[in-house]
Amino acid sequence: MKQHTVRILTVHNITHDVRVYRIEKPSGYQFIPGQATEVSINKEGWTEEKRPFTFTSLNEWPYLEFTIKSYHDHNGVTKELYQLKPGDELIIRDIWGAIAYKEPGYFLAGGAGITPFVAILRQLHHQNVLADNKLFFSNKTLSDIIYHNELDTMLENNVIYTLTREQHPNYLHGPINQEFITKYITDFSKPFYICGPDKMVTDLTHILTSLGASPDAVVFEQ
Repeated sequence: MKQHTVRILTVHNITHDVRVYRIEKPSGYQFIPGQATEVSINKEGWTEEKRPFTFTSLNEWPYLEFTIKSYHDHNGVTKELYQLKPGDELIIRDIWGAIAYKEPGYFLAGGAGITPFVAILRQLHHQNVLADNKLFFSNKTLSDIIYHNELDTMLENNVIYTLTREQHPNYLHGPINQEFITKYITDFSKPFYICGPDKMVTDLTHILTSLGASPDAVVFEQ
């Protein structure tokens, strides 16, 4: 497996626990929106601690971008990433398929599960072919919503947010479950793209297929 050592160019927060890391792009490094690579930190004791992250940049951008939620309750890779600054180094590896976009449909995301969809939505928006897609995005609280303003700009009325641990007059409340699905989705012939906690993906896959979605049209991270 080929690997590249690359410098971090910029780091900035977009929520209280999510940071955007823009890094050097190796020459000839190409990917499709929705694809991922394994990342580790080029620091003693961390080089073999590999974690998969999907790109949130577009392929034509001159740098790579990852949007990563850090979990501070244990000493793992994401906590260590949070300590890094421009000039520090990461190790990236071969590209592999994650979520592949087929055709217009419904995106269902939970929390940091939005990140594999970001490059796909950005690419579709850039090509002016996003209009027939719809995003349902579940978060614990309003402050947890990643890329809130950008999603509003790109999707306009085709993004629906729901909060599970906070009541807000302008947002739905509760999980994306069967009751939610049957209320807000009527066409089960379209593709469904799902990413979030494992249980959410498993539950929604079962719910959607039981409601008539083709198993082949339910796409989740591989």
